[in-house]
Amino acid sequence: MKTLCVLQHTEAEYLGLMEDHLEGRNIRFRYSRPFTPGGKVPTAAEGYDGLILLGGGPLGIVSGALVPSLAPELRLTKDFLAHGLPVVGIGIGAAILAVATGGGAEEAPLRFSVETARRSPPQALGGHLPASFPMAVYMRDRPVPPAGAEILASSDGGPLVFQTGNALGFLGHPGAKSAMIEDLIMEFEETPEGTAETLDRLRAVQGEIASALAEIMVGLVDVAGWM
Repeated sequence: MKTLCVLQHTEAEYLGLMEDHLEGRNIRFRYSRPFTPGGKVPTAAEGYDGLILLGGGPLGIVSGALVPSLAPELRLTKDFLAHGLPVVGIGIGAAILAVATGGGAEEAPLRFSVETARRSPPQALGGHLPASFPMAVYMRDRPVPPAGAEILASSDGGPLVFQTGNALGFLGHPGAKSAMIEDLIMEFEETPEGTAETLDRLRAVQGEIASALAEIMVGLVDVAGWM
């Protein structure tokens, strides 16, 4: 049975709809919560088969209030990569992944949007990335994928999904739940403009997000080698 390390940056954001897909494949996951009293970032990849870096709400990597555990997270991400183990970055986690793989991150304001992602290469995620799908983006800053990374999906605002080797970055949460975003908004004082309207949009496409995730998880698990 595979075991994943899942790094959580806030109380509100977790794997969301992705949990059921992992559990259905007998893939275990253990949350690491360095923001809690006594919580720590694991020091090495040993004992795990992959790493998922979740989003951080208003926390940034180059602007605003920075992710407090950024340095140890970068070391851990590089250790997973050095051992050839897959890494999935979501939101600010995608920016951390971009930096760890030789790319970078650029300043961008905190924003909340529901984007229409359009697949670039037809064979993205082994052909399992839908041609078009909604993606909820709630983050500060923006990842700059490393040279040689493949952009798998974009919107009018730019890249949304990228791949480098067996590592994947998602600017939006592919398994987002509207209730999770609601909790995220309540967790922090700083919130993006237009949250009520965007939440309505997210609720309206919740079924489409769940449907797209079913295919995305097939491809993600295959790329990661978790089955």
